[in-house]
Formats: sequence, C-alpha cells, structure tokens
Amino acid sequence: MLNRRSALRIFGSAALLGALPGRELLAMLQEVQTPGDEEMFLRLMKFAAGERLADRRIGAVVEAVGRFFLGAPYTAHTLECPGDECLVVNLREFDCTTFMENALVLARCVKKKKQTFEEYRQELAFVRYRSGVIDGYPSRLHYLTDWMWDNAAKKVLRDAGRAMGGERSMKKIDFMTTHTGSYRQLSDPAFVKRIAAVESAMNRRGYYGVPKSRVGAILNRLQSGDIIGTVTTMKGMDVSHTGLIARENGTPRFLHAPLSGGKVVLAEGSLADYVRGNAGMTGIVIARPLEP
Repeated sequence: MLNRRSALRIFGSAALLGALPGRELLAMLQEVQTPGDEEMFLRLMKFAAGERLADRRIGAVVEAVGRFFLGAPYTAHTLECPGDECLVVNLREFDCTTFMENALVLARCVKKKKQTFEEYRQELAFVRYRSGVIDGYPSRLHYLTDWMWDNAAKKVLRDAGRAMGGERSMKKIDFMTTHTGSYRQLSDPAFVKRIAAVESAMNRRGYYGVPKSRVGAILNRLQSGDIIGTVTTMKGMDVSHTGLIARENGTPRFLHAPLSGGKVVLAEGSLADYVRGNAGMTGIVIARPLEP
C-alpha cells in the first residue's frame, strides 16, 4: 500500500499515469471540490460535444471554453486550502490564474477526448504542478513565467513572446521569499528554501516580454486562445494578471477574471487598449497552446 507522499509523487508522472485505474489513483489524493464542480464539468463536455469543439484547433477550443464561463464570479485565493497541499478543483468561481488554467486544461480534455471527471483532474494536476507532480506547496507553479516555462517543457504550450519581438527581461524575481508573511505555507523554512531555488532558476533564464508600446503592432499576430500575462512594475514579481485572447470581429480582446469586475469578462477594446489603460503594466508575455 502506497503512503500519501508516494502517491503524490506518482500522480502526474507521465510514465505512470495510466498504471492505475483513475478512481484508484485519485483515491490516494486529498482533494478539495464539491458536487457542483463535477456537474459543471459535465455541462462543459456536453457543450463541447454540441459545438463539435474537438474538431477545432486547440486555441479556438481554449477561447470557446473561456467564453463558456463568461459571467462566472471572481473569487480570490481559490487554490488555498487548509493543511497540506492538495489538488483544488473549482469550476464554479475563479481568480485570474485558475480561469486561464482551467480554460486550457478543459480544452486539452476536449481535444484528447478525455470525458471523465477523473481524467480532467489528472490533466489539471499535470498542468498546475512542476513536472506534473504534486509534492507539497513549492511544487505548485506560482509564478506565471515559471508556469509557462514548465508547461513548455511538458509540450503543453510554447512561449510566443520572443518570436513576436519580445525583449529579454532579467528583472529579479523574489516576491514570495521576500514576503513570506503573506503566504501561510512559507512559515516552513524548508518550503522557503525550495521557493528560493525556483526564483534563482527563473532569474538565471529571464523571460521575454513584449513592451507596452509594441503590443498594438502585434495584434494581428495574436491568435484565439493565446495566453497573456501582463508584466508588472511590482518589485520582485514578473506578472500581475493573466487571461486569454478572444477575437471579436477580428479584434484580439482580453478574456479574463479581474478582481475589479468581480466576474469573468471580455475587456472593452483591443488587448493593446487594455494594457495601455493600466499604468502598472509594462508589457505582456505570450504563450500559445500546442495541440495535445
């Protein structure tokens, strides 16, 4: 019988995901969810079948899934749960990250014809955690550019910013380890050490962002379902907000879950208009989902 730590290490391993029946594998995990989440998942799968989304390219599916959740309520800190790190499932309300992440994960489920709730949870853990393995709080991909880097390595997406004229930023990222009091889990010195190692790796490689002044010039190169992060002026932080590209009458607009709006919305105007109107944003990072 595997202990809980061993089960968490196995879960998400590409070599072993299929080694155990889905229900047996997931029974090894502590999870946070409600019956409403499975019901929402099944509604989304029914919608996807009716719209024949599996026949579309992945970016179009990501946009369609994002639009399905228009009007869903915004709730902050949706991934925080008491006790040890666990797989949080919440399809009823979102923060900006969980909205974007779930649109991508659900689109991958549609394309891969994974139609059970257990398969969705496996895919969610694969995208959310470093190398797809849940191994405590530091294994969650907390910084967006690190999330992009890890998911590029897993062939989930590719970083499109450099090809669109992005400039390499070597800004020092250390917000979590310099604000440990803001994170309950970072009362554990071992976790702080692991997060510091993540930050050090990020600082060695940097990231590519398209400056605010150039976003308008690349609008015609953005595609439906592209993942957008807004580069921030905040010290120690890479990105302050994230969302998706949705094309409206040919214009790339920002589909996101903002705190200010209180729900999932499609921003007015183009993405360039949105970024231009926010003084704390200096540009964008861009990730393009890959066909699974």
